Amino acid sequence: MKNFQLTQQQLAAYKKDGYIIVRNFLTQGEIEKLYGIATGDDTLRKHAFDLNDQTGKKTRLTLWYNPGDDAYGLLTRSRRMVESANQLLDGDSPVCHFHSKLMQKEPRVGGAWEWHQDYGYWYKNEFLFPDEMISVMVAITRANKENGCLQVIPGSHKMGRIEHGFSGEQVGAAQHYVDLILKTNPLLYVELEPGDALFFHSNLLHRSEANLSDRPRWSLISCYNRQTNIGYNEPNGSHTTPVQIVPDEALMEWESKGVDESAAFLEKDKDEALK
Repeated sequence: MKNFQLTQQQLAAYKKDGYIIVRNFLTQGEIEKLYGIATGDDTLRKHAFDLNDQTGKKTRLTLWYNPGDDAYGLLTRSRRMVESANQLLDGDSPVCHFHSKLMQKEPRVGGAWEWHQDYGYWYKNEFLFPDEMISVMVAITRANKENGCLQVIPGSHKMGRIEHGFSGEQVGAAQHYVDLILKTNPLLYVELEPGDALFFHSNLLHRSEANLSDRPRWSLISCYNRQTNIGYNEPNGSHTTPVQIVPDEALMEWESKGVDESAAFLEKDKDEALK
């Protein structure tokens, strides 16, 4: 999407609803490249780990902090990703990359994610300003109701942070408050085609069902933060390191290596970003 920029209508919708969907954010060629790497990269596979939902079903993910010169790093550092985040975030300090997650919800076994806010996790890292944090989810494969697409509650980001506790190996929002907001605000299924992107506020309530279909649901979620929004209990310095932006065409035109150990992967026994 050459010279992409969010419109005023999209900026207003994000402020109102806490999310926007951008169709065809990536091209088919870009998605094919990302999917091929995701399914064939030994380093990504080696650092993947499972999180159980309440029923014991598992969702596999790989999380890293430092975006490099691999295809996923070039996407995370691309002008369209970073400048879009810059348009949506409060504040005016440089945009930094907090972390990225390759979500791998496999057919028949991929588990659910309970209702939560991303800031429900990140509050424990002692970030103080949720309006200066955002997640961008890019669909690598089709996401629909059958394979457990994301569900969101539009406008729920205006509730502020609500209490969270453990639900299986995940952190879940207090169900009482989820039930209350659902009395007044609708639930929306975010069905995406490969290459579509969802930008969402750190306090937006969201969840997903288990994948009971015969098709995988893979997505990349990159999380961004303003440099001045310090995570006082976050040991990795990525969240205060300004992103080195690359042109959008770098993903397809630059020579890109595989993800290496310099990406600073999160291991499950050190998953403070998830607790």
